[in-house]
Amino acid sequence: MSHGRDHVERVVKLAVYIAKKEGADVEVVKKSAELHDIARDKPNHAIESAKLAREILRREGYDEAFVEKVAHCIEAHSFSSGVEPKTLEAKVLSDADKLDAIGAIGIARAFIFSGENGRSIEETIEHFEEKLLKLKDLLYTKTAKELAKERHEFLVKFYEQIKRELKFYEEI
Repeated sequence: MSHGRDHVERVVKLAVYIAKKEGADVEVVKKSAELHDIARDKPNHAIESAKLAREILRREGYDEAFVEKVAHCIEAHSFSSGVEPKTLEAKVLSDADKLDAIGAIGIARAFIFSGENGRSIEETIEHFEEKLLKLKDLLYTKTAKELAKERHEFLVKFYEQIKRELKFYEEI
């Protein structure tokens, strides 16, 4: 699955790594990464995931300040949620999620998502243009920007190659 448990586990690892490097609250970052996609199947999944996370964390006995810090991270993590991250922890989660969408893993996830949703190669390439190729410029932390360099370069090379191959088929 493009947004399954393996994606969440990678985002948790990336987020904790970035949090440690950047001096963010690791506990807030880790918990928000674990819960960031729990309502992935719903429209505006970031807002819905934050609502569910609040319920879960309150049931687990976390204090309200912690709950709200985590909820903000989750609300602000998504490319399309429209919520600007206001804290370092929210920026870290946003960056970790975006990093998992570029590079070789990001390419694999894009095509898995396309298979899950019946999108063609051409429609997937449009997704590259509309979102994936823009992600490196939307990162907040120095650590994520460093990690993104190689991943973005690979994404661009793949994109250019697949565009050349598709063009070939148009010309024959």
